[in-house]
Amino acid sequence: MDTKIGSIDACKPTNGDVGSPPSGAVATIHDSVPSVASSEATLGRHLARRLVQAGVTDIFSVPGDFNLTLLDHLIAEPELKNIGCCNELNAGYAADGYARSRGVGACVVTFTVGGLSVLNAIAGAYSENLPVICIVGGPNSNDFGTNRILHHTIGLPDFSQELRCFQTVTCHQAVVNNLEDAHEQIDKAISTALKESKPVYISISCNLAATPHPTFIRDPVPFSLTPRLSNKMGLEAAVEATLEFLNKAVKPVMVGGVKLRVAKASDAFVELADASGYAMAVMPSAKGLVPEHHPHFIGTYWGAVSTPFCSEIVESADAYIFAGPIFNDYSSVGYSLLLKKEKAIVVHPDRVTIANGQTFGCVLMSDFFTELAKRVKRNETAYENYHRIFVPEGKPLKCKLKEPLRVNAMFQHIQRMLSSETAVIAETGDSWFNCQKLKLPKGCGYEFQMQYGSIGWSVGATLGYAQAVPEKRVLAFIGDGSFQVTAQDVSTMLRNGQKTIIFLINNGGYTIEVEIHDGPYNVIKNWNYTGLVDAIHNGEGKCWTTKVRFEEELVEAIKTATTEKKDSLCFIEVIVHKDDTSKELLEWGSRVAAANGRPPNPQ
Repeated sequence: MDTKIGSIDACKPTNGDVGSPPSGAVATIHDSVPSVASSEATLGRHLARRLVQAGVTDIFSVPGDFNLTLLDHLIAEPELKNIGCCNELNAGYAADGYARSRGVGACVVTFTVGGLSVLNAIAGAYSENLPVICIVGGPNSNDFGTNRILHHTIGLPDFSQELRCFQTVTCHQAVVNNLEDAHEQIDKAISTALKESKPVYISISCNLAATPHPTFIRDPVPFSLTPRLSNKMGLEAAVEATLEFLNKAVKPVMVGGVKLRVAKASDAFVELADASGYAMAVMPSAKGLVPEHHPHFIGTYWGAVSTPFCSEIVESADAYIFAGPIFNDYSSVGYSLLLKKEKAIVVHPDRVTIANGQTFGCVLMSDFFTELAKRVKRNETAYENYHRIFVPEGKPLKCKLKEPLRVNAMFQHIQRMLSSETAVIAETGDSWFNCQKLKLPKGCGYEFQMQYGSIGWSVGATLGYAQAVPEKRVLAFIGDGSFQVTAQDVSTMLRNGQKTIIFLINNGGYTIEVEIHDGPYNVIKNWNYTGLVDAIHNGEGKCWTTKVRFEEELVEAIKTATTEKKDSLCFIEVIVHKDDTSKELLEWGSRVAAANGRPPNPQ
């Protein structure tokens, strides 16, 4: 079945963008099948076809009695594969990781006990602007409006608790408990997820999934995702005002933010960098959205913990363009950025604000950058200043033979593993800071969850991302504390033949929490992590594990994982000292602690 959303291949989006179609394109979900056999004209099969048409070829599920019949009909769709997960939280995280690569993801759970378990993952996807379709098998349609009390609920006849919980973390909710409008409800939910680039909730009554209905017999009516368009007068005014502001500047710079993804403006942002000659940086959450091999790329701007010489250039600029930024306490290093609003042009996905004053609405980011690139004056001053002051980073001291491995030495070897055929997943913790310093070659993927920062996210996200792009080898960097939260779904990776390399950083606790506020609660029980993964493996599938304590062991482990075990899931437990952290975490932790510890304002 040849199905596409606009110009984006349903199975392989060209640039990993998420959400609504590119500016100016009309996204239509086409159905090339002229008719549907009556045995397939059920609600469940219709939903399955719509998921495939939207770009989903894998669903992440946990079975429960309310969704079993629905799962039967979803997996009957030849182009839809069911990935059974160990728990709902990981199923949601997997759909999150899948959406980061494919542009949309889906998970299927059961009513309330499953729904409330997956809720945390859906909240994370909402915070990261990811279109995840959360499908719940709901109660029998005959039970709605009665005084019956059902299992898997909190013991009240009101079935709306789950729905009310999802209302705050999804952009649309559909409760399908009759067939008359099921077709319309499903289409509206999926299209809303794609347009808004946010999760949606679909509840399907358990007795309806197998039921035929005339609306499922005829061809599904193709629907179009109406493109968002810039107001032409507003766009022209925004560009004129911006040019006037920039042309007065001596050393302007541009900084990419995480909303480049939802705005689908990465290419337009680079187009402006090419035309303007400005120094170009990214905020930490936007790493991977902008090509780091670009000649004017100067690194990650993260205040006091920026990559070397980046913050000096950005904060000394007399004009800065921020594209889709989120300035929260983490990205601002405890609100300590040395930026001035009157110097900033802040470009949101649909509006532009200049110097903390004029705001132009109904202006799409991609259109704005494209038009600005046509008329901006070239000014390479900031980049020339960076080039003058830049001093290459020194290499960490090589570990002596049998000397305990240091994290900074470890990541020198990780850097050499990166290519266009790899992707990096960084867990919340010190991996944020160590992975941020990696220099991504062209085509190398990179993902982490900065806004929500839920520990354990990376295990499920690695599962989903690797399932979405089997041609890439995923390198996941996970702390021991985070791994203990969600470790079970290494099982699902093995079951599906994934070839990820997991680097488990074993430093005996929640290191990122230690640097914010230490206490005995940050020390965790040590596990035999390789032994655990070996037990999960249980002789089924391809798996290789090893522990490394010294640099020479790490070198040998990487060699094995990338040669003779290249087709296996490789689990490398890296044992390091509990106080071995990046200098950036030490600085960031102290500043975030200070922000958290501010006394109450006087009343």
